[in-house]
Amino acid sequence: MSEPSAYYAHPTAILDSGCQIGAGSRIWHFCHVSSGAVLGEGCSLGQNVFVAEGVVLGRNVKVQNNVSLYAGVHCADDVFLGPSVVFTNVRNPRAAVPRRGSAHYAETHLGQGVTLGANSTIVCGITLGEYAFVGAGAVVTHDVPAYAVVYGNPARQHGWMSAYGHQLQFDAGGQATCPESRAVYQLTNQHVSRISPG
Repeated sequence: MSEPSAYYAHPTAILDSGCQIGAGSRIWHFCHVSSGAVLGEGCSLGQNVFVAEGVVLGRNVKVQNNVSLYAGVHCADDVFLGPSVVFTNVRNPRAAVPRRGSAHYAETHLGQGVTLGANSTIVCGITLGEYAFVGAGAVVTHDVPAYAVVYGNPARQHGWMSAYGHQLQFDAGGQATCPESRAVYQLTNQHVSRISPG
């Protein structure tokens, strides 16, 4: 386990030996961080969060109340997980068929800056590109491109969003400017990239 003075953990939190917790992280009431879990610097776990062995969180990941992160979930830096987000790690679970262990777990990857709205469900084995935005209550069953906005059940794309969280309106040349950061984005073949930092 990481040096306790480098982070804050509420007295009710359970931190198993062998977990790694980055400096400046905050772990609140009734959380459980398993051995082998890795939290980067400046992470925040809200009340009643479970982090399983093998989960990796980058820097500044914000996990709101009542989220369980199961083995196979990998979050890059600056990811936001809203209250009661649901992850899975087995595609075909059966109570009578043992499917424990990494050989059966499908990995889920969240790129830098991804936001998952409250009560959204992320089916395992998919990748969400950087700064993808998932609306509240969405059920995500397929990969999501970078900067895409998806919502619904099943989740479908409804436009694009900047790294600062603003809807992007592309001109005839396929360019859009974030109204807050002034960063410029390019849309080419249904792929968005940031071409100026703003």
